[in-house]
Amino acid sequence: MAEQLSENQETVKKIKELIKDEKVAMLTTISPEGRLMSRPMQTQEVEMDKEEIWFITEKDTEKYRDIKRNPAVNLAYAGKSYVSISGKAEFVSDEEKKKKYWNKIIEKVLNTSADHPDVVLVKVTPEIAEFWESGLSVKTVKEFVKKMASSNSMEEGNDLKDTVHFNEGTE
Repeated sequence: MAEQLSENQETVKKIKELIKDEKVAMLTTISPEGRLMSRPMQTQEVEMDKEEIWFITEKDTEKYRDIKRNPAVNLAYAGKSYVSISGKAEFVSDEEKKKKYWNKIIEKVLNTSADHPDVVLVKVTPEIAEFWESGLSVKTVKEFVKKMASSNSMEEGNDLKDTVHFNEGTE
């Protein structure tokens, strides 16, 4: 169990490293009709010492209403690697943090100011994540060829993909 926990901690660290420099995530929420709706969101911060990912939005949006009804969300990052994070979103009122994250891009996109009462922080707390390394094309090709020549499924022993449960060992 201790070995598995340390492997899980290493995977959490790896995922945080993979997304810390990615500026945009696709945030997927669940609509009232049960449809999955994805929108690009600028990541404000990936707190390395905590399991928190921060965004800014406005209250008068579908994503805000979706999260109010159902806080289950998914974040998808694509860059040098692919990362999918499922978790819970919540709205946070923290004027200091909001001003810290505020920038000209957000001001232009939202067409408002940081102190507007409609502007709100979104904190996503990850529960489970998967990542696929793609930055090393040689490794990707080698792994794919190895899997195609094997009788095992693509999921078994895949060195390019991993899954982590963030709250594993804390319950």
